[in-house]
Amino acid sequence: MDLINALTQQYMKPELPEMNVGDTVRVTVRIKEGNRERNQAFEGTLIAKKHGGINETITVRRISYGVGCEKVFPVHSPTIVSVDTVRRGKVRRAKLYYLRDRVGKAAKVREKL
Repeated sequence: MDLINALTQQYMKPELPEMNVGDTVRVTVRIKEGNRERNQAFEGTLIAKKHGGINETITVRRISYGVGCEKVFPVHSPTIVSVDTVRRGKVRRAKLYYLRDRVGKAAKVREKL
């Protein structure tokens, strides 16, 4: 087990920002198009965190042109440039899957002061 931990430690990012479920986050991803690379931001509500260690993923949801869009990001992936917390959310659940059924103001998460 120590060998597996030693191998995975070198691929993990050293510093991750403080992010919790319910926060609004901006995930910047490096996208490769042909021979060019660019950074693209995806901003939305963090509705789930799964696994741990090298396998940790976050699920971010946003409404784009009236349609809900969810993306699952591996946190320690080399394509993830940064994860910034835009605002803190006050929630009482570990998974916010109930937001999928809500539209408009009902889908808002209260801000933690």
